[in-house]
Amino acid sequence: MSEETSGRSRGGTLSGPGLNGAHRSRRGAAVAIVRAVSVAVGLVTAYYLLPLDERLTPGTAVLLVSGLLVVLLVFCWEVRAITRSPHPRLRAVEGLAATLVLFLVLFAVSYYLLDRSEPGSFSEALNRTDALYFALTTFTTVGFGDITARSQTGRVLTMAQMAGGLLLVGVAARVLASAVQAGLSRRHREPPDPAGAGIVPGQKPDRNGPR
Repeated sequence: MSEETSGRSRGGTLSGPGLNGAHRSRRGAAVAIVRAVSVAVGLVTAYYLLPLDERLTPGTAVLLVSGLLVVLLVFCWEVRAITRSPHPRLRAVEGLAATLVLFLVLFAVSYYLLDRSEPGSFSEALNRTDALYFALTTFTTVGFGDITARSQTGRVLTMAQMAGGLLLVGVAARVLASAVQAGLSRRHREPPDPAGAGIVPGQKPDRNGPR
């Protein structure tokens, strides 16, 4: 069998290192998608299950601000992980999903607690689904108008989410794109995987070339 046909099977399909690389890429993509969906589902499930019977007090306000700081820390950690990941694009999707869902859930909690503390802060009473719906429509700038903020505190919270959403979409997207480029450049600079090149780890390559 010649070198041109050695990388193909009898049916004409790729085999060996090329096939293994494609299989690893598909498996990595599937794992990244599953993890992103799992994180999103876990955060939303926690939002519905956590006991949020307290009203919006200075203590809970501090916790919410701390939550926003956690969002920032998670984002910074994801940027670092993207640059070191063998699949930076997939890791960027996973990191953006986690950061975005956490951001929306925090503001949904804020709206829900504010409505319980100050009834009439919104055009209608909010349950958890309504609060999450209002946070999502505000983030996407759809603004159907069925739920609006009426109190000054509610409008301040809404403006804070708008500003945070602009930063998340504009600045964070560019930072993630830069991290992906850095990760791709780092991967290209690394030596090829011995397993994918057909070299047994620990075995010295033949200086005389292929026979």
